[in-house]
Amino acid sequence: MPPPVSAQTDSAAPDNGNFDVKQLFATTCGWCHSDGGRAAGKGPQLMNTTRDDDFIRDRIKNGKQGAMPAFDSTFSDAQIDQIIKYIRELKPREG
Repeated sequence: MPPPVSAQTDSAAPDNGNFDVKQLFATTCGWCHSDGGRAAGKGPQLMNTTRDDDFIRDRIKNGKQGAMPAFDSTFSDAQIDQIIKYIRELKPREG
């Protein structure tokens, strides 16, 4: 008899696992940070931000009252580091 199949959950990936940051932006952050963070929407444009990594990390973890929810219980520190790296690598779309 084969082992039971585990149900997939929508929980965040483990610290040592990679997750698709681009997909994360499309499904979670894209509601406010348009075009994968390249353009302003309800939230600011993230591409070319002058904010430092500590500010971005704090904002992701703790949010901003009335503007952005806190994601401290959603993402691990390692995942937040991946999100910050994604933001830093944003470039305008070609064409």
